[in-house]
Amino acid sequence: MFSVALRRVVQRPTFAQRLRCLASQVPPSKIDSQQSPPPPLPSASHVPSLDFQPTEQGPERTQRTGAKSSKDSLSSIERKRRLLARFSLAILAVGIGVQLVYLGREWDPEEFKGKKLKLEDAPSTRWGRMKTRFADLFGLFSEPVWQELLPPPLPPQYQKPLTLVISLDDLLVNSVWDRQHGWRVAKRPGVDYFLAYLSQFYEIVIFTSQYSYTAHPIIEKLDPYGFSISHRLFREHMRSTAESIVKDLSYLNRDLSKVIVVDTHPDYVSTHPENAIVLPKWNGSPGDKGLIAMIPFLESIGIYKPQDVRPILEAYNGKDIPIEYARKEAEAQEKHVEEWKQKRGGLSSGGFTLTSLFGGGETTHSPVPPTYLEQKRAEAQQTYRQELAYIEANKATLDKMIEEQRQHEAKEMSGSLWNMMTGKKAEGDKTSQAKGGEAPAQS
Repeated sequence: MFSVALRRVVQRPTFAQRLRCLASQVPPSKIDSQQSPPPPLPSASHVPSLDFQPTEQGPERTQRTGAKSSKDSLSSIERKRRLLARFSLAILAVGIGVQLVYLGREWDPEEFKGKKLKLEDAPSTRWGRMKTRFADLFGLFSEPVWQELLPPPLPPQYQKPLTLVISLDDLLVNSVWDRQHGWRVAKRPGVDYFLAYLSQFYEIVIFTSQYSYTAHPIIEKLDPYGFSISHRLFREHMRSTAESIVKDLSYLNRDLSKVIVVDTHPDYVSTHPENAIVLPKWNGSPGDKGLIAMIPFLESIGIYKPQDVRPILEAYNGKDIPIEYARKEAEAQEKHVEEWKQKRGGLSSGGFTLTSLFGGGETTHSPVPPTYLEQKRAEAQQTYRQELAYIEANKATLDKMIEEQRQHEAKEMSGSLWNMMTGKKAEGDKTSQAKGGEAPAQS
């Protein structure tokens, strides 16, 4: 009896809950009408959410309660940070504006010298000046390392009147690689004579597209004693453009009317084609004579020393220079012989002479006097032979001097590195201090 009553008490709330659930699902208008089947149970999507901010809110839940959201409230420190950031941006914007206005100022005369500009070529508008100066800010990545690549010219009695800028790769040497030997560098036939002989007339500058750490040992082999090559320029001294890298001669610190550049890449000399001679590349052939064939042409320019070499180079533009120059020199030689014969007046060809008067034998014709070019050429050849003899006679002494110089430089470099790492002063500084200050105490 007691268990039956307890079972009824437990089942009674469950029956009441079911009635309440069914009543909530049936519309009020249908309650009193005919009986309809019970509606399906609500799906999971219609179950009320327990979240405070559900993703899909009904119209009754979009009403604001008047409470202030925590995301709109900022601490005093955060407000100060935002204010400081806005103030910094405002100062930065004002600074940029002032700098842009300053970049558009009028040209300073010192700027023309540094930028290699002329007054008629410089931009005249504020916008043009601003763009030019703004582009110069990024010139570190495209301009040469120095504005003047060569030191100032020597006094006239020591300075060569002309400058010859010569490329290295595929003109003086040729680099080849194979699996057996790796990289090997071959000298072009006649390169030693070419450099040593023309150094009498030109200030020779080697300008290569290689970096200094790879090209420097090669140049040392070409001119071990430093008699022929005056200066050396490398990839670091070239200028970068949108198309390629170029050898801008305006940075040489030399009068361009006295500069000749010999190269095998037209793009490298595109900034000054009027000063350039572009030769075919040397492919490593041991029987090549292209470099030797250029000597007479360059020699004649060095002998006559024209006021401007550019018109001469323009006259030979697009031609085979060795052949064209040999033809013109032969014509000049024939003209010289004809003029000499006219000056003699025909005395050497059956005219009255003292030898014929006294019954002498057949007269001996005097040789044709050499031209000015031939005289200077003979002198230059004699000077070249004397220099070769001097080097050969003093080769041991020169080699010793070079080795001592290398050891001295290596010692200075190692000492400087060690002193920099240890913080000690070099021995030379100690010696100079001892000489300049008090004498060291004697023990």
